[in-house]
Amino acid sequence: MRRREFIAGSMSAAIWPIGASAEQAHPRIGFLHQGGLPTPPLMAAFRSGLREGGASPDIEIDHRAADGDYNRLPALVADLVNRRVSVIAAELLPASLAAKAATKTIPIVFLTGSDPIGSGLVSSIARPEGNVTGIAFLFTRLGQKNLELLRQLAPKHEVIGTLINPSNPNAAPQLRDLEAASRTLQQQLVILNAKDIDEIDSTFAGLASRNVDALLVTADGFLISRQDEIVGLAARYAVPSMYPTSEYVFAGGLMSYGASLRDAFHQTGLYVAKILAGATPSDLPILQSAKFELMINLRTAKSLGIAVPAGLLALADEVIE
Repeated sequence: MRRREFIAGSMSAAIWPIGASAEQAHPRIGFLHQGGLPTPPLMAAFRSGLREGGASPDIEIDHRAADGDYNRLPALVADLVNRRVSVIAAELLPASLAAKAATKTIPIVFLTGSDPIGSGLVSSIARPEGNVTGIAFLFTRLGQKNLELLRQLAPKHEVIGTLINPSNPNAAPQLRDLEAASRTLQQQLVILNAKDIDEIDSTFAGLASRNVDALLVTADGFLISRQDEIVGLAARYAVPSMYPTSEYVFAGGLMSYGASLRDAFHQTGLYVAKILAGATPSDLPILQSAKFELMINLRTAKSLGIAVPAGLLALADEVIE
């Protein structure tokens, strides 16, 4: 049962004209993805935000996906700019930074799990400057909590593998957080790099040879877009795994802790609709998640032979039975 919801920051904003890009006779949304295309539930959440904001249900959305090859992002966003889209939605940090670098005039609504100020997307939360605003759900800085929860679920597992995409600019700060937490908890970590699907496959195949007992999947757009493969491999190799978003658990993963990605997509759609209606990005404050949700899949726990501690179940916001 869900007990806590995505908590936004200030939800009200003044509406001002933003120029010709929002006044096209047939507005069109460009959606830039650093991984693959979003799952149908995430796109349904985005479209529900568009509808809530008054956008036409038939509005055209041009998707461009880098499939984990972040070097492709500048060309992909340049194509959207050349197509003169009315607004660009950018999914996660590398895509958001590429969009910001590509245009100073087309409004951008980012969706990021990173610190939007520290990453250079904006300089103010309350009043972002220029043509950029968005949603920040900060799931890249929860490594210590995720590690603690995984240890609580599987306390006898001596070696925990950390699956990370080294191409992501968030990789280094996530690793620093996890390594600091592992020293505090006296937990042995093994770093497992995976920047494409072949490396994901080979990483899982080599877990036993590296004595990895459990797995922590870090926050990354490409890895999220490959959630079905990752969850399937975790089941195949019977490795208890902790994930950064509930989408993995909906797909059959064991446990996740973080802000709701579906709620974040909904809020992104709502902000895009506000801009299409004439709002200025600088008058739409950055929305931040203040609550995070713990989700546990008891069916998966049973298949792995794991008895979830009662105390951990009591903390869960949602349990799949």
